[in-house]
Amino acid sequence: MKKKAGPLFYIFLVVFVFFIMFPFLWMLISSVKPLTELFGDKAFTPYTSDPTLKSYISVFVDYPFLRYLWNSAVVSTITTVYTVLVASFAAYAIARLNFRGKTVILGLVLSVTMFPQIATISPIYIFLKNLGLTNSYLGLIIPYTTFTLPLSIWLLVTFFRKIPSDLEEAAKIDGATLMQTYWKVIMPLAVPGMFTTAILVFIAAWNEFLFALTINTEEKYKTVPIGIAMFQGQFTIPWGEIAAATVVVTVPLVIMVLVFQRRIVSGLTSGSVKE
Repeated sequence: MKKKAGPLFYIFLVVFVFFIMFPFLWMLISSVKPLTELFGDKAFTPYTSDPTLKSYISVFVDYPFLRYLWNSAVVSTITTVYTVLVASFAAYAIARLNFRGKTVILGLVLSVTMFPQIATISPIYIFLKNLGLTNSYLGLIIPYTTFTLPLSIWLLVTFFRKIPSDLEEAAKIDGATLMQTYWKVIMPLAVPGMFTTAILVFIAAWNEFLFALTINTEEKYKTVPIGIAMFQGQFTIPWGEIAAATVVVTVPLVIMVLVFQRRIVSGLTSGSVKE
């Protein structure tokens, strides 16, 4: 018999959600405040009696924000598609093939994700500079795979291991090749895991800052995090525009997670329970 949650649990839940959402709610309130209420005595007031959309208008009129959004969308989408596709093949091989050192390889793959970006930025920048790939989309897609691909492989190995090997044997008896088995039998069953991995990769690429700051210095190739960071001027910091831009960038990610939350949860938990 299941126990019902007590009132203390719901109080704790409300307080916990409030502290988690507080930074975003404060940015949302700041984005609709007039300039006079962002400084002085009313700066810490959690509401405004005169809401305005001037900050949102300024973001798109006074800054090339649409360009930043386009750059982030292109880089994040291509990185996600490429990473998940390559990771799916690698993870399937690790999960199904028997070879020496498989555990060591998987451990090395995971260890790559633990390297701080600042330790790898110099060799990566020199490599891209010699190839002439700085200030380009490809110049960001390549380094983004250094931290998204290992994590994707690690996640997808779990999902492929959960798929019964009997299905592959049955497909082999029916005359299917290895690639036919993978595309028609294995991949459809691994869609929840691949979908979850794709969302995590997209968010990681969308929010990345250090590589985008170092590799792409031209205005037309800057991504959203860099564009927002460059809003500040020499003598002033436009907090209203920064807050509005942050809301615009965050809302699509929040909506995406809320819409696909069931798939994300099922994908994260499907490989953790043995039948």
